[in-house]
Amino acid sequence: MADLISLSPGDTLVLATHNAGKLAEMTDLLAPYDITVRGAAEAGLPEPEETGDTFEKNSALKALAAAKATGQIALSDDSGLCVTALDGAPGVYTADWAEKADGSGRDFAMAMQKVETALQEAGAREPSDRKAQFVCLLCLAAPDGRTEFFPGMVDGTLVWPPRGENGFGYDPVFQPAGHDRTFGEMDKAEKKGTVRQGDAGRADLGLSHRARALHAFIAAKLPDI
Repeated sequence: MADLISLSPGDTLVLATHNAGKLAEMTDLLAPYDITVRGAAEAGLPEPEETGDTFEKNSALKALAAAKATGQIALSDDSGLCVTALDGAPGVYTADWAEKADGSGRDFAMAMQKVETALQEAGAREPSDRKAQFVCLLCLAAPDGRTEFFPGMVDGTLVWPPRGENGFGYDPVFQPAGHDRTFGEMDKAEKKGTVRQGDAGRADLGLSHRARALHAFIAAKLPDI
């Protein structure tokens, strides 16, 4: 078995994402720890083409590209919305569903409408037929090619029309299980949760899939930093 990747106080961690929303959420959660966080754009990295057909492959692709290009440890996120009535779609292609036809960027209002249209065509009109899961898989990669993975998931129901203006992506249509508001109606503190100081390895995981994956990473890699 390959040696695990370790982080020490003062180390630099490259966050291998060009998504401003993801970068802000990840940076905020890592702020209390004695590491220097750099985004991919700040490090001058191009955005690699996500050619994998699984969250694991895409997450590793991005983290390894960043680690090898910078010579520093990198952390990437690959995440998506998996809708039960749509056989798990859009899944690993979640961001692709938001791509504008003219290639000028992403439109998540369009993507949410695309999901809703697909649900209507599938006859999924009752809440019990509109179950979904947000999935996040973080990959920690070293320049020598070692990788480690940290998953996070949250179950919920898709609502229509979209509600709330917070968050990003599909947040306004995703209502997490046990709650009556969408992620788009929740503030960052509710979504991210907090790690309790002096209680290493234990956390209020928050609600978001990315927060849960990041807390798993923090508990495993940053308890003493």
